[in-house]
Amino acid sequence: MELIAGVDEVGRGPLAGPVIAAAVILPEEHSLIGLKDSKKLTKKRREELYPLIIEQAMAVGIGSVDVKTIDKINIREATFLAMNKAIENLSHQPDKLLVDGYPLKNQKIPNEGIIKGDDKIDSIKAASIIAKVTRDRLMVDYSRIFPEYGFESNSGYGTKVHLEALNEYKATPIHRRSFSPVKNSMPSMKWLSDNNRISWMCQKLVALYLNDNGYKICELNRKISNSNRIDIIANYNQSRVYLKIFQMQNEESSSDKIEENKIKKSIQLINQEDEYFDQYRIDYIYIKLNKNKSPEIKHLEGIQLD
Repeated sequence: MELIAGVDEVGRGPLAGPVIAAAVILPEEHSLIGLKDSKKLTKKRREELYPLIIEQAMAVGIGSVDVKTIDKINIREATFLAMNKAIENLSHQPDKLLVDGYPLKNQKIPNEGIIKGDDKIDSIKAASIIAKVTRDRLMVDYSRIFPEYGFESNSGYGTKVHLEALNEYKATPIHRRSFSPVKNSMPSMKWLSDNNRISWMCQKLVALYLNDNGYKICELNRKISNSNRIDIIANYNQSRVYLKIFQMQNEESSSDKIEENKIKKSIQLINQEDEYFDQYRIDYIYIKLNKNKSPEIKHLEGIQLD
């Protein structure tokens, strides 16, 4: 039996977020009904088909290319890179590839580009759905970090809400700097300071750091008393994690300077707030913003008192 993988991508047009590709090998006989180009399906129907495709497919591979790479090599090349990554991530190597659009020039596996293949070939339709659902879920995760931009509904595309947020809050680290109007909306340290948004940006950067390290961001700015709040609540390895953020002003800022009474107060308030969580911990994160450089982040896991 010849193994044929359908390949498709989503995310060429958004102003924010990665481009995602999927490669899917379907058996010759499958019972998947209603496969279509993902753009022609409702979100509900895509979500219904996603697990069915995963269940019936002989192999599924997903490839992702981040915004830094998109800005470096351009979106067209990033799309091809994502497709090649998806193919590499298949558990079985296909004998042939059917690619939506144009063939992959540097791919060793024989492949054929099919214009509007996501309307014609079941495996490409399935790949389109897998890629779309994967990317949409990722953008929902980002929306918990950046609720101002409406990523949960626009998936990073340039909607009115998104463009208005770009104007008010400027671009985030997950925006594509090479895309207009993002390149005209980059925040500077002076802008952050003048608009009292340094703490706001620090929280976003810490949340991204956590997200990239396997934490599931649940909530920002949980108020637990009139004078106290938890900056970030996340899930990690079956545990609830509560995080307080501190800004480092200079090199001498240190974890040794955490005030014990603040820790005790946080533990007491969190015990009252989430009494039904058997496993949780309290983390402190120090962050220092640097002009024209990546921020410095120091993560202290599981604060304990003697």
